[in-house]
Amino acid sequence: MIGAGPGIGQAVGRRFAREGWPVALIARRQPVAAWATLTLAADSTDESALRGALDKVVAELGTPDVVVYNAAKIAADRIGELTLREQYDAWAVNVGGAITAAAHVAPAMAANGGGSFLITGGMPETKPDYVSLSLGKAGVRALVSLLDQTYGADGLHAASVTVYGSVAPGTAFDPDRIAEAYWTLHQQPRDQWEQEVHYTGIM
Repeated sequence: MIGAGPGIGQAVGRRFAREGWPVALIARRQPVAAWATLTLAADSTDESALRGALDKVVAELGTPDVVVYNAAKIAADRIGELTLREQYDAWAVNVGGAITAAAHVAPAMAANGGGSFLITGGMPETKPDYVSLSLGKAGVRALVSLLDQTYGADGLHAASVTVYGSVAPGTAFDPDRIAEAYWTLHQQPRDQWEQEVHYTGIM
């Protein structure tokens, strides 16, 4: 789990842990989670740090069966309000880190028979008040398609979960409820693979 914050990130980790799976959590600050098998600190935009953290996961737990990329930079901005550097920085979190992770582990996952590479999406439609996030989530959809074209035939299920609301415990967008979508995606038979699940708060 990359981007293992206290919301969706750790909820998805707990969901897989309940099934008896070893779970590694990676976040900018080392996560605190007694139920996790391994916790590591790495910034998703720091290519060397992220690759190093993934190497530690593989060394301790083996080639992953599932990778979840949950890092995102969520901030309001309109066209022209961010500098090009700031747009690059947002893209690095929303898409760049996912590319780094995929490039580092997907070939080994495919060679090992496959698995799931799942990315947290959002912004079901573009919004002029969220330019950088809209562009980033469009990039996530493109990346999922590219991963499927590259590794799908080798058994790697690439998909995203697009969340249609603000994540908050005790609501229809409770992170534990959202986590079920990730588990369901990973369990899908190959002939029923979906590349994007839309979580609208209705289960």
